[in-house]
Amino acid sequence: MTVSPPPAPDPAAHAVRARSFDAAAAQYAANRPSYPPALFDTVEELAGRPLAGARVADVGAGTGISTALLHERGAQVLAVEPGDGMAAQFRAGHPGIPIVRGNGNALPLADASADLITYAQAWHWTDPARSVPEALRVLRPGGSLVLWWNTDALDIDWIAEAGRRTGRFFGVDIPAEKQRAARTELADPTGRLRFTRRAVRWSRRVPLDTHLANIGSHSFFLVCPEERRADFFARERAHLLEVFPDGVVEETYDVLLLVAAND
Repeated sequence: MTVSPPPAPDPAAHAVRARSFDAAAAQYAANRPSYPPALFDTVEELAGRPLAGARVADVGAGTGISTALLHERGAQVLAVEPGDGMAAQFRAGHPGIPIVRGNGNALPLADASADLITYAQAWHWTDPARSVPEALRVLRPGGSLVLWWNTDALDIDWIAEAGRRTGRFFGVDIPAEKQRAARTELADPTGRLRFTRRAVRWSRRVPLDTHLANIGSHSFFLVCPEERRADFFARERAHLLEVFPDGVVEETYDVLLLVAAND
């Protein structure tokens, strides 16, 4: 399941989860889902401009899943990534795309230098009290802040059941977290931005091992003790083989997209 971390009352624990990706960058690159072409069509619609030729800063770029897709659409894209391991994986996989080290709370970019600032699976790692003013500083007038997340389609029975198992394991209410993520005002508690929200559904078929490795690349599992994590995945494999006896899993996602203009 794709579970975005809930708000962390403990900043230290939140920081540990944020750093956990560096040691798992290869696993992340190989198994995380991509994004559908319809997402980028919708970004263009809501931003009111084509991606081709746009100056884009893709922040929290990770291993470059979203950055590469923006590049393929013709954007002049610059990746911004704070993590050593993730940045190294990015450079190995996308040597032709520029990347700088930094994070959304203190962007290493000039004022009014970007048409779009994008965050794929990354805005929740920022502090909006700092990242919102930074985005507005770097965006040119009329530019847009664009945020998106792959979220699980919980109206599909097997996905809902798997979500409940994951929720029990971590003590998290998965449906409640998804509903919370859909509240646009939480993306900017200061109220300075007016977000338009869309959802784009898509799916992919992957081997069970890929599905489990995708789950395991999320921060909740990366910081989980190895023995406990292994037990969960052994039981999860057995559950999923009952649903997908051929060992091929159809993952279905709703990409939650939020776009706000710098008016």
